[in-house]
Amino acid sequence: MQTYYYIVASKRFLREEEPLDEVIAERIRNYQEQGKEIDFWFIDRPAFLDAPELAIVKAKVPQPASAIISTNPQFITWLKLRLEFVATGEFQAPSATIPNPIAGSLTTA
Repeated sequence: MQTYYYIVASKRFLREEEPLDEVIAERIRNYQEQGKEIDFWFIDRPAFLDAPELAIVKAKVPQPASAIISTNPQFITWLKLRLEFVATGEFQAPSATIPNPIAGSLTTA
């Protein structure tokens, strides 16, 4: 199992109020320059929020939600410092309740 770290907020907030396209594009460019594999995903309507263990998080986040998940906790911490109105956390996957950690309406960065 892999640990995934996330920020999650309303889709409107992440897409319109805090458009992260530039941040994601810069991060991709940085990874490419370093020859590093992409370890993050921007997901609309993340399915991991439907897991029973994340019901409290889902209840707090206005729907529809969007999320950035990563296997890199420092990246998520950096995003949390940049964005105020997001929830953060982590989960293990694949599991019985989260078979696909990046399921949802996957958005290519």
